[in-house]
Amino acid sequence: MQKMECSFFSEVLSKVTTITVLLPQPSLEELEKGDSSKYPVLYLLHGFSDNHRTWTGSTSLERYVEGLGLAVVMPGVDNSYYTDMKYGGRYWTFLTEELPRRVQSMFPVSGEAEDTFAAGHSMGGFGALKWGLNRPEQFKAVASMSGVTDMVFHLDKMREEDSDKSRWLQLIFGDGDVRGTENDIMDRVSKISQSGKRLPLLYQRCGEDDFLFEHNVRFLEQCKQEGVEIDSAFEPGDHNWEYWDHAIRHVLEWLPIRNQKK
Repeated sequence: MQKMECSFFSEVLSKVTTITVLLPQPSLEELEKGDSSKYPVLYLLHGFSDNHRTWTGSTSLERYVEGLGLAVVMPGVDNSYYTDMKYGGRYWTFLTEELPRRVQSMFPVSGEAEDTFAAGHSMGGFGALKWGLNRPEQFKAVASMSGVTDMVFHLDKMREEDSDKSRWLQLIFGDGDVRGTENDIMDRVSKISQSGKRLPLLYQRCGEDDFLFEHNVRFLEQCKQEGVEIDSAFEPGDHNWEYWDHAIRHVLEWLPIRNQKK
């Protein structure tokens, strides 16, 4: 695998931002042949308080990806919840519109939905599901690990607290009600199900001792109620990197990667 950090100026964010990318390393023979094939790509999203380096620094991701023929792109979005913040950057627009175009222009990755995946943990689990449920035509599969899967419920609880995290959420969402918006992924499940649109494959894992366990149970129940298929399981584990190191291995095994290159 090739591991690289790439900084570029984001026109959407009006600042320089950095991504970490894992890319299969072609053999000398492939280089000599001028192989122009493009790799399937996983956009792997970080959690609150993390950054673009956290997945590679806290798990054995590089070892797990080796040999899969899969590119992994890890953007940094601060504590934005992958949202166009009320008082801050337009990270949703950056994620869904600018980032894929920049990545496809710089690296040999596919732009086809059949080769595109998103996954993340905690805040990133919310981001992955939000992206997949609001832009289902862009993805083959999306996965959440210990995700914030019910933002309405989450904000109601957090707004009762006097904490740094609750103040961050105020900067992101303001005082508005997110019900029925793109940030209400419970509602998105219902609307997409009723519309008959094609859904990406959905995957959900959460530890039974995780403080977001109730969130994930509620999301699973919503999927069942709407007749939406989801690969879901709850297992021993907490909201920590020991669990996510375990979970990402199973996400990678689950992804329907086609045209794998060894």
